[in-house]
Amino acid sequence: IFGTVLAYIYVIEFQKRGLPHAHILLTLDSESKIRTKDDIDKFVSAELPDPCTDLRLFQIVTKCMVHGPCGTININSPCMRDGQCCKSFPKQFKDDTEENVNGYPIYRRRATEPVQVGKYSIDNRWVVPYNPWLLKKINAHINVEVYASVKSVKYLYKYVYKGHDAASVKIQKEGALDHDEILSFVEVRLAVHLPQQQPIVYQDGQEAQAIERAALRKTTLTSWFELNKNDPSAHNISYSDIPQYYVFDKSTTNWKKRQRGGQNVIGRLPVVSILDSERYYLRMLLLRKSGAISFDDILTVNGLRCITFQQACQEYGLLRGDQQWHDALNEAAQFQSPRQLRMLFAMICGFGEVEDVPDLWVQHQVSLCEDFVHRYSEQTGPHYALADIEELLTSYNLSL
Repeated sequence: IFGTVLAYIYVIEFQKRGLPHAHILLTLDSESKIRTKDDIDKFVSAELPDPCTDLRLFQIVTKCMVHGPCGTININSPCMRDGQCCKSFPKQFKDDTEENVNGYPIYRRRATEPVQVGKYSIDNRWVVPYNPWLLKKINAHINVEVYASVKSVKYLYKYVYKGHDAASVKIQKEGALDHDEILSFVEVRLAVHLPQQQPIVYQDGQEAQAIERAALRKTTLTSWFELNKNDPSAHNISYSDIPQYYVFDKSTTNWKKRQRGGQNVIGRLPVVSILDSERYYLRMLLLRKSGAISFDDILTVNGLRCITFQQACQEYGLLRGDQQWHDALNEAAQFQSPRQLRMLFAMICGFGEVEDVPDLWVQHQVSLCEDFVHRYSEQTGPHYALADIEELLTSYNLSL
């Protein structure tokens, strides 16, 4: 249909309210790539077909590919959020397709006479984009769109890899009830905790026993301190890189040197909110400092023991200007959505010591506004993003 497919990925989603459906991303070869507005119009339509020319296609489109309607026509539609359609319907009329607008095309939607669909009068502004051949073949809702940039594809990759609903299940012999929540707690990242503040899992009434067990068990972080004390070859390896060369033995809570296969191992430190400031600055130090043998060692800079991890970051020169905030937003932009980035931006502005908020906004505006720009326009998207940030700050009793 579309040409030669080099690669594809898909995920089947089982919605709580209905039948499963698939999200599919196709990558075409260079000769098949959809590049021009004529190419887009050849494969994707966002208009009602002429019933005189193709009555069957017209019937399927009006049955399966009409959004809503919503807005002032139907304010109770499920897509309505704060008085607006979250899918940005109705779209604007457009005489010609415009390709690659912020990674997405704006499809042709000519102003034609509306048609009656049920009790509503519908025109091209309400049509969900589709491929005519596929729609007639499948005779069901199938949204087909062209994605013109890596920026837009990022969200599809996030979506298809988000995974399905899952639960932890343990099988044991009948009558042998031994539910150990400690063993059921699976750690997937390197621990980042303050002194004597490692997470503890316990059952009601067993708090004291849980604390005693935790005092005897080392975390990946405290065990790293022990490793640096006893193994000089580990001194030049940062905490986040240690899993490439050592494996953490959960039975002994010790790091042991890898015998093979560490090249593709990636150590991950959990994301820490700026609201948890000391852990946030400890994480910053752990990403840069190698060979530490204790928390005090991390706090010591040029022979001076700092009072806080924030002070240690300052002594290392990590907090000069707003570079730390730029680094945080750049790192988050690799895997977080624009909404999550705006939440981070609001927390940084509200609780961090930012020297130049306007510059921070300008430097990261593209990532912070990406969803609103796609939903509305390049001109109005930033205004919606700023309004969202202001609303987030208001929840903290703060303001830009």
